[in-house]
Amino acid sequence: MMELYWPASQGEWIAWSSAAVTVVFGLILFFAPRIAFRILRLQPVPAHPEALSEARATMAGFYLGLGLCALVFAQPFLWIALGVSWGFTVFGRLISMMSDRGNTLYNWISVLIELALAAGPLLFAFGFIA
Repeated sequence: MMELYWPASQGEWIAWSSAAVTVVFGLILFFAPRIAFRILRLQPVPAHPEALSEARATMAGFYLGLGLCALVFAQPFLWIALGVSWGFTVFGRLISMMSDRGNTLYNWISVLIELALAAGPLLFAFGFIA
């Protein structure tokens, strides 16, 4: 029988929390894409309702799939995948800030949040926090 694994150490709780936040982001994108777009400062054009399906499919699907797998299976490679995924999110945002004139307070706050979401699972998976 498969059970939800509860973390036993502080490092596991940090990695688990990153996965839980990822799942919450996915749930918001899946069930409330308009609200998610407002939070992300995006707006779908009425002539293209398929934008909402992108939020539910591409964005929510990835967050939910990776986050839930990390929560359920709690394996080192899943923590690495979660951390690296958030790391590339930070990298993409920084590239956009440099090349797309996106140097805004919103983006810097997002970088800090995403760095924390990347660091937790990576530090735990590589043994820097126990």
